[in-house]
Amino acid sequence: MSNASDLTGLSIAAAAEGLAAGDFTSGDLTQAHLATMEAARDLNAFITETPEIAMARAEESDIRRAIGEVVGPMDGIPIAVKDLFCTDGVLTTAGSHILDGFTPTYESSVTLNLRFAGAVMLGKTNLDEFAMGSANVTSYYGSVKNPWTAKSGDKQGKDLVPGGSSGGSAAAVAAHIACGAIGTDTGGSIRQPASFSGIVGMKPTYGRCSRWGVVAFASSLDQAGPLTRSVEDAAIMLGAMAGHDAKDSTSAPLEVPDFTASLRDGVKGLKVGIPAEYTMDGMPAEIDALWAQGRDWLTSQGAECVEVSLPHTRYALPTYYIIAPAEASSNLARYDGVRYGLRVPGETLDDMYELTRGEGFGEEVRRRVLIGTYVLSAGYYDAYYIKAQKVRTLIADDFRKAFEDVDVLLTPTAPSSAFAIGEKMDDPLAMYLNDVFTVPASLAGLPAISLPTGLDNAGLPLGLQLIAKPFDEVTLFRAAQALEDAAGFDAKPGDAA
Repeated sequence: MSNASDLTGLSIAAAAEGLAAGDFTSGDLTQAHLATMEAARDLNAFITETPEIAMARAEESDIRRAIGEVVGPMDGIPIAVKDLFCTDGVLTTAGSHILDGFTPTYESSVTLNLRFAGAVMLGKTNLDEFAMGSANVTSYYGSVKNPWTAKSGDKQGKDLVPGGSSGGSAAAVAAHIACGAIGTDTGGSIRQPASFSGIVGMKPTYGRCSRWGVVAFASSLDQAGPLTRSVEDAAIMLGAMAGHDAKDSTSAPLEVPDFTASLRDGVKGLKVGIPAEYTMDGMPAEIDALWAQGRDWLTSQGAECVEVSLPHTRYALPTYYIIAPAEASSNLARYDGVRYGLRVPGETLDDMYELTRGEGFGEEVRRRVLIGTYVLSAGYYDAYYIKAQKVRTLIADDFRKAFEDVDVLLTPTAPSSAFAIGEKMDDPLAMYLNDVFTVPASLAGLPAISLPTGLDNAGLPLGLQLIAKPFDEVTLFRAAQALEDAAGFDAKPGDAA
């Protein structure tokens, strides 16, 4: 198989099979993806391309394969890395001007795990600045374009957002620049861009993947996860990423199961909860119809779908937008122009701090830092932050009670398909509503996955979300595989209308 488009169209599982059979080398596979990366630069999916590193690691993989020392199904597979993961010797920006020139001398635990698993890093993908955004339009390095285009309606002819904050990773996978990518999910930043970009996006249980070496946004919420073109690929990739890490105090000291072992076991006998609260005013009827279709697909395969209630869901978004900015305010205090990154000289030390942070942080980051600082201030800490933490406990308790009766929950992923770049820019609240269905699982630390299951009237992808019990990713993948099989989604960007 020498045709480059044939190679870039392969899933991780299929590419691993081809490598094992000797149909092509990792060098061939990597070169094909690098050529696609070059041809798709107008998407602005990457901040830093690393072709030399990619080809060197591909060569190492081919040598291992030649001597029979393959280290797993990710060996030789080209992937993209969100530019929030520190990478030894490679510029790491978090999409922000304030980290200009920051080149870490260490590697994040997740990217190190993937490197040990033989994965080939193609480059660092664009993202909303410090992962703060739902559209990938707040990056200092410019907006990312979704490879999908609308076939009709008011979005036709417009460049669309890929979702955020992991929009660069989502665009890279959707455009076949990479077999898979890693992102981070704080309130939906893997799942929502996956929905907008027609791919699979998976957020593991909080603590399943190490946060060490990941530029922090909100430490009690941030979690790394895979973006892929199939559920099986997500299971393979998570297996390579996950694991206990003594350097991260929130890392769960649990063995990593074989996430692919039960993929084909089906959903017969599983109980699927349908939360009544996962709807909102103005949501397109086609999303409700797709949700109903998802229920029918699972029921037809032997699952039992039952109504459940998560009464505190309606408070999830305001709770998130108190807790996340509060943690961001604390985490981003370290960026002061003293130790690394941007420094804007001033007449005094305080002057230098103010000028550096004022110039280095973009508008959305400044907004969230100010909100966070406000809710943590002496007069408002009890009124806002402590109250939000109490509501977070109630939200988690809703899920705990629901999971006493069901195995997984089925919901929409996002309240719309991808919108045009520039829309909602002047309305932060409208932008924040993109995360209304993804935030609750994040607040509760639960594993969740979004997979593409249909197209809207404009020919743009729509996703459904599954949520499972803590550390029950095996059941989550099992249900997701059944849903993927039933949906049979095979549309790609650029398909004829």
